[in-house]
Amino acid sequence: MAGPETLLHEWRADDKYGERKRQPSTYNPLYSYRLPQGEKRQYAQQFADMYFLRLEKLKKAVTAIAAQEWEDFEIAGERAQKVERVLDVRQGALSWVVGTIYIDLPLKPNVLEDVTKDHFISAAPPRTSYYTTDGEPQVMLEDASGRLRLAGAMLKQNLLVTGVILAVLGTENANGDFEVLDIHIPDLPQQPPRWKRDDEEREEEDGMKVDRAPTKGKKIAFVSGLEISGTEADTLHLSLLTEYLLGEALDEEDQDAATNISRLVIAGNSIAPEVIVNQPVGTEETRRPKEKKYGYDAAAYNPAPTAHLDNFISELLPTLPVTIMAGEFDPANYGLPQQPIHPAMFPHSRAYASTNLVHPEEEDPGWFESVTNPWDSDIEGWRMLGNSGQPVDDILKYVDLGGPDGTDAEGRLEVMESMLRWRSSAPTAPDTLWSYPFQDRDPFVLSKCPHVYFAGNQPRFDTATIEGSSGQQVRLFTIPRFRETGEIVLLDTETLEVEIIRFDVQPEGT
Repeated sequence: MAGPETLLHEWRADDKYGERKRQPSTYNPLYSYRLPQGEKRQYAQQFADMYFLRLEKLKKAVTAIAAQEWEDFEIAGERAQKVERVLDVRQGALSWVVGTIYIDLPLKPNVLEDVTKDHFISAAPPRTSYYTTDGEPQVMLEDASGRLRLAGAMLKQNLLVTGVILAVLGTENANGDFEVLDIHIPDLPQQPPRWKRDDEEREEEDGMKVDRAPTKGKKIAFVSGLEISGTEADTLHLSLLTEYLLGEALDEEDQDAATNISRLVIAGNSIAPEVIVNQPVGTEETRRPKEKKYGYDAAAYNPAPTAHLDNFISELLPTLPVTIMAGEFDPANYGLPQQPIHPAMFPHSRAYASTNLVHPEEEDPGWFESVTNPWDSDIEGWRMLGNSGQPVDDILKYVDLGGPDGTDAEGRLEVMESMLRWRSSAPTAPDTLWSYPFQDRDPFVLSKCPHVYFAGNQPRFDTATIEGSSGQQVRLFTIPRFRETGEIVLLDTETLEVEIIRFDVQPEGT
């Protein structure tokens, strides 16, 4: 390519710049986590239906695995027998049963905390962990018939949290506890071949098969934890990120590399949590309990963060498709699945979005798409699944995997792998993770195995590849908080290899 070696040079009239074209993005969204609209969205029902639906959905898969593994299992001439209900377990009889795990921990949140908040009574600070070394947690197996308390060393050897569907093998002891000898979980579901869904839709439309040649070098960029506050502290790192994604920074080689980035995925927490209200902390107004107000409060709302976020995205959109997920601190509903941030928050970017908000599946997605959390989609033929971090963070509160600060990335990858093998994208919902009370389905149950699974807003980046018994392969990776690390993740769409890009500002004189 003719032209200068770097951007920093004296302008010359005879300079010739080659045209750079960004790689196109093949995007076929799923809408697995969309909630009913308008009056169809009801909150009067109880949460118990979700557990029964989850057990009903996964019981067949767990039973098939357990029956095959324990078909010839016997102790002292006694063969293990399948029991249909947990209350049908008999003392001294070797048996196995399928149910839902429930773990009772003394530090788990309870409804009394919500009552104290409603009455402005001083409550304990939010807990970063439910785990305690004082006494053993009570682990129970339940179904529609009742609960059975579990015991045994096998429970300590396996990562278990409330909401997991599994089969347990053992016998009831004299204390009425079920001594667990072995455990089986659903494991990874079937994984669709790459491009399967895209090809089926293409054949359905025009009856033609697509012959796709491999596209080398194409990448998807992932970032989370932008935590835009609307202050000057955002400007430098966001500017560096913008220039990199637009190919306006560094030398020609890096500019060419930027053209391979075909899509940007923002995995939650785009708005800083401490600036949702524009009021100094510690003032008399914040210390004095006030009457609750609902709706828009012009005196408290701070529009600067969302305006900065909109400007950041709209600057990218003319050349780069952007998908933004809701996060814990973003202006969206708090319980999972979080619904898309409303386009009204993006007055400039929404010009690139699809116009059908009620039924987005009825038209092609726009270049700007505000999506749910969790979120699943087909990008470049690969099934993608990810969340903004809440399911991983909540599971780590049950166990002592990551140490007191929970920063062990390997522990977080272990949690992510377990979630896939449990076939649930949010197993602790609705027990300790707020959730919509579904009555006729549990969208957190995974019917298909993704090719890529990510979690946003994690302490640091890490990655691994896991395999299933039927040849499934899944790329796992964690996305660090950009505000703290200045890092984004690039995923190669052919090899599914990942790399980290860091944006840093060196102090003068270093």
